[in-house]
Amino acid sequence: MRFILASASSARRQLLQSIGINPSVRPSDFDESQVSAADPDSLVRTLALCKAKAVADSLERSEYPAVVLGCDSILSIHGEIHGKPASREEAIARWQQMRGQVGKLYTGHALISLGDSVKTLVQRQITEVHFGQPSDRQIAAYVATGEPMNCAGGFALEGKGSVFIEKLDGCYSNVIGLSLPLLRHMLEEFHLDITSFW
Repeated sequence: MRFILASASSARRQLLQSIGINPSVRPSDFDESQVSAADPDSLVRTLALCKAKAVADSLERSEYPAVVLGCDSILSIHGEIHGKPASREEAIARWQQMRGQVGKLYTGHALISLGDSVKTLVQRQITEVHFGQPSDRQIAAYVATGEPMNCAGGFALEGKGSVFIEKLDGCYSNVIGLSLPLLRHMLEEFHLDITSFW
């Protein structure tokens, strides 16, 4: 069975590779502006499903059996949703706002199994992120690296951003973009063993 990642995220691909899954990468190119929701839970679930479905619908029957995984992550602080910063100025302002705060990193996971029948499962994982107190100079230096610009919440836990994160409550890999324990449970719902993809 093929494992298809409906994402261009190198972090998600590397997470899968770190546990022995070498996915076929098929970015969905789904236009996220088509979806809006004030509730972060609904938003990440909907976006993850739309991405997975866009890729699943594009597959040929000859590529079955397969599972398609779509994901989407956002950060919520005091109920305000933060995706990827639109500019360096926005990233700096956001970090000045986030420092010393606790945010919730939501990642929606949509898994579609394609075989004799089509089965779909959508879940989400939440991890609390405790931000440190970087100085204005440190924030500017971090944003100048360009790392925050392609990350939900404007930071990469697997990169330089980790030095400004004091603590996590919950799943570590979820903050990188994909909860590996949740993925195992989702595959089990389809009666699939994650070790079969090694």
